[in-house]
Amino acid sequence: MRWVLSVLSVVVTDSSKKRDYYEVLGVKKDATKEEIKKAYYQGAMKYHPDRNKDNKDANAKFAELGNAWEVLGDEEKRKKYDAFGHDAEQMGYETESNS
Repeated sequence: MRWVLSVLSVVVTDSSKKRDYYEVLGVKKDATKEEIKKAYYQGAMKYHPDRNKDNKDANAKFAELGNAWEVLGDEEKRKKYDAFGHDAEQMGYETESNS
């Protein structure tokens, strides 16, 4: 029982540290896929590590943008993210056709 509580504590802690993916990309929750894609590409160009060799935060921001795009750019993952937030990652993003 203690092990289960420890695992649940880690899941809650990890999920609560992440920023909302819509906030990361700077788009509204009802943004179209094209708006999300445009925001991702603009951010990726701005924070790409090759363009920001002296900025240590750029790599982290670039990775965060990539994670946001991976979820919000995929219709099924986005639906699960909208329903469960970052906890959807812990449940997995398997679609019915993959299970």
